[in-house]
Amino acid sequence: MTRGAALDGAVATFDSGQFLEQLRRRVAHPTESAVPERAGALRAYLAQEIVPAVEAMGFTATVLENPLSPGHPFLVATRVEDPGLPTVLTYGHGDVQPAHPQQWRAGLDPWQVTVEDGRWYGRGVADNKGQHTVNLLALEQVLAARGGRLGYNVTLLLDMGEESGSPGLAELCAAERELLAADLLIGSDGPRVAADRPTVFLGTRGSVNLTLRVQPRAQAHHSGNWGGVLVNPALRLAHALASLVDARGALRVPALRPPTLPDAVRAALADVPVDQGPDSPALDPDWGEPGLTPSERLFGWNTLEVLAMTAGDPDAPVNAIPPSARAHCQLRCVVGTDVAGVGGAVRAHLDAEGFGDVVVEVEHTMAPTRLDPDDPWVAWTLASLRRSTGTAPALLPNLGGSLPNNPFVEVLGLPTVWVPHSYPGCAQHAPDEHLPAALVRESLLVMAGLWWDLGELPTWPPSPLDDQEDTR
Repeated sequence: MTRGAALDGAVATFDSGQFLEQLRRRVAHPTESAVPERAGALRAYLAQEIVPAVEAMGFTATVLENPLSPGHPFLVATRVEDPGLPTVLTYGHGDVQPAHPQQWRAGLDPWQVTVEDGRWYGRGVADNKGQHTVNLLALEQVLAARGGRLGYNVTLLLDMGEESGSPGLAELCAAERELLAADLLIGSDGPRVAADRPTVFLGTRGSVNLTLRVQPRAQAHHSGNWGGVLVNPALRLAHALASLVDARGALRVPALRPPTLPDAVRAALADVPVDQGPDSPALDPDWGEPGLTPSERLFGWNTLEVLAMTAGDPDAPVNAIPPSARAHCQLRCVVGTDVAGVGGAVRAHLDAEGFGDVVVEVEHTMAPTRLDPDDPWVAWTLASLRRSTGTAPALLPNLGGSLPNNPFVEVLGLPTVWVPHSYPGCAQHAPDEHLPAALVRESLLVMAGLWWDLGELPTWPPSPLDDQEDTR
């Protein structure tokens, strides 16, 4: 059989309705990892959907307990053709964000896939059940086209706690290094740069969540009787925030800024506009770091965002100076940022600016990751996608958001290549989550081509001569 036959088989699963039928079953499992009562649904999803599917392809599947969070198990499935062959590790997650069914528009149910105007609606269709279903069905078709042999080994890692921060993933990777040993990670999560453009990204921006708090006293006091002689914590906090970020969103603290925008990153982003589809918000052209393009600001730079802030009761204000004020902030950051030092840098800056009364609390950190855009896997992957679709794919050095890529890079030491099967307007964490059907069909082509081309490689990693021709 041929590469073309494998791709034809993959899209046939879409055209025949097989893919949609499988996705309907998977979406029906209410796998909300943030809801403790759904623990049984998380395990049922693995036992009833994923284990039978991968065992039919020759995998040996094992459900592993989470070393940190017992309610969020992992599935590790291995398909070993020969221990001497290279291995690709593929990752996805079966848990979803809370559904909030009352917030979905009339006619939609988060636990049922609804087909409407070329879109598929349901919780998990984009994040991430639809994405790992694409990868597994495409792999199944490549196996069929190759007579049951790939020419390499595959390990599947399915995370059932990704939407809760992937607790235990790094610890699992450390404890199961031998089981998860591989030569390459191919993951699918997050969005393309646009619905109609296949995309490869090489890592993610990191994140640091921190709270700034000012509390000069235990209770409120009448603003007429005490205004002008008591510190107003809301004003103190506002000025503290303004010392960190200017009025147009540019960072004022050198330690919060990346050291540079590498030439390879700038070159890749020159071909990547920020999505402005009908479901995307309009860009604010003068917001953010001056001198950078919108794509460089989003994917190549750091940003400090205020996620929420409060003083007093905004819904029922009274004539009183509030006793406290707080702001929940998040630094999104790229490679080169000292994530561990962010809290200390903010503390030192505020002290130097006279804001010693502002308390800084760091709640969560995730380090940024980025495979070098000049790594041989990058050009090879782009060539494979171009060969399958006939279009030039986009290369993002890193995703603007954050995914649990760190354990694969820092613990397992893998080159990481992500091929997403969603798009920016999919409402993945919101009501009315959906995917365009045409994107799903094209993604099956993309993944069938990738799985096939891996089996054609004479060496891992590939040499420049292994880039694929632009024909099926």
